[in-house]
Amino acid sequence: MWIKLKHFTVQNEILDENMVWWCHRTYLTQKMMKKAKKMVKIPLALRVIPRVFPWLERLAQPVANRLFRFLFFTPISYRIPEKESKAETFAKTFKLSVGSMRIQCYQWGDGPKTVLAVHGWAGRATQFRRFVKPLIAAGYQVIGFDGPAHGKSSGRSTNLNEFLAVIQALQKQFNIEAIVAHSFGGVASLYAIAEGLPVKTLITIASPTIADEIINTYLRAIGGSAKTGGAFKKYIFEKYGKPFEEYSSLAFIRRVPDSLNLLLVYDEDDQEVKPEHANALSELFPKAKLLKTAGLGHTRILRDNLVIREVVTFVRLHSSEP
Repeated sequence: MWIKLKHFTVQNEILDENMVWWCHRTYLTQKMMKKAKKMVKIPLALRVIPRVFPWLERLAQPVANRLFRFLFFTPISYRIPEKESKAETFAKTFKLSVGSMRIQCYQWGDGPKTVLAVHGWAGRATQFRRFVKPLIAAGYQVIGFDGPAHGKSSGRSTNLNEFLAVIQALQKQFNIEAIVAHSFGGVASLYAIAEGLPVKTLITIASPTIADEIINTYLRAIGGSAKTGGAFKKYIFEKYGKPFEEYSSLAFIRRVPDSLNLLLVYDEDDQEVKPEHANALSELFPKAKLLKTAGLGHTRILRDNLVIREVVTFVRLHSSEP
């Protein structure tokens, strides 16, 4: 940028040094402002914990273990973009009681067939806003929900079993033809189908499948070590009577019907869920279709027109099969 400014000419006269410095300073100021805006979008916890956690591990490993468990089951809230909030304005909203949980639900359209949208960890139903109108145009109604401890639903922490309970409760009210799920929502949806949910079409987008990698992703995010990861796996086994691996998509896929129509959507540049997650699942379920993208990352993939078109086409081709 400095070189370009230094050789920039106006009316065949080279800019004097003061003008060059002013332009350079303005450019740097704008660059710092953009960086600051990006930092504002990152919750304070995600900026502080990675600096504190390695220190805590060295001084008090048991405390670090408890903090990791808390973080693993407690979703962080993000500010909802204005464009996303508009999706609520044309939705019919209702509350669903599931045990002691009060779940915020959304209904878009009134088609005879239902597509359920299941968001990921720290997400919300309105993240699927770009899918809504194409699915309505294809003759479906779209049902979404803010998961337990997410969005406008009750709770501070949650787990896979609570997401399962909500999906099962919605199935009792709506005849769900297909599920479109993002990230953690894909794990919960596959879990529900493995538990007998009669849905024959599932699309998972950027969904993790490998148990150890799920834990490692959390550890990398907070600067944690393998020692903390091992303690967490031990805790899961002692509390639930099953190893953590049994709560992964690689375990659930072994229990779903062979007739399941499965589309796996992954991006090559996703820093949270690498393509090997999709590859591992497709090895166990070769019938699955794989849609690869590039340059979209973990969340922008939900706003890509090509992805949306392919997902809607897959739903139309398979959800009404006898």
